[in-house]
Amino acid sequence: MKFSGSYTSGLSSGSALVQRVADGEVGEVVLALSTTMEGDTTNFFIYRKLSPYDVKISVIARGVSIGDEIEYADEITLGRSIVNRTSFNDSIKI
Repeated sequence: MKFSGSYTSGLSSGSALVQRVADGEVGEVVLALSTTMEGDTTNFFIYRKLSPYDVKISVIARGVSIGDEIEYADEITLGRSIVNRTSFNDSIKI
């Protein structure tokens, strides 16, 4: 897998990222922005710009961090953790 940098500003229909995706140079775009309203909105914006193309669009995992107390998790984080849960067997693989 080759990582070729990040594109976080100036994402228009003619941007470098959109052009590379359109040219078939990119097989997957991993969205890794802050878990804020602004980050989620930007993720959605990028998704909408890239969805017409044949490219896998994914987002990094979100949820309760290792070592955190579950009682302090907010509803959205806890809900996402439950929806995106993995089997215990898969969670212990390195």
